[in-house]
Amino acid sequence: MPSEGSTYGDIHRYEPPRESTAAAVAIVMLTLVEIVLVGLFTFGLINGWGLPQQTGAVGNIFLGTVLAAIFINLAFIMLLYRKEFLPDVMIVKKRRRKWEDLYIREDDVDGESLTDGLGDSIKRAVYPYYKR
Repeated sequence: MPSEGSTYGDIHRYEPPRESTAAAVAIVMLTLVEIVLVGLFTFGLINGWGLPQQTGAVGNIFLGTVLAAIFINLAFIMLLYRKEFLPDVMIVKKRRRKWEDLYIREDDVDGESLTDGLGDSIKRAVYPYYKR
């Protein structure tokens, strides 16, 4: 929980990134694998590996597997980059309640019931000069 003295929009916690060399090398290696996979997928599309006349269903399955490997590899690259090279920042934000968006006063959050002001209405009907 943020401290009570912090105002909205203030940075509550800032941890600089680790920027490890091993992560940078791993990202470079995964990027090279990504380039090879994209090249293989493009080559397969151009040569018609996915067409049933050329290789049957095997080529289509192979292209699907290569495409899945491309996205999984890209996910690992993004995961490493986010974990090792982006700072961890927590900003204090204001949580608004639903009724604040509707411009309702805090007293009127629960609405009105059927019996609100019923006693005053009866007193005014019986005695018109009744003061509130």
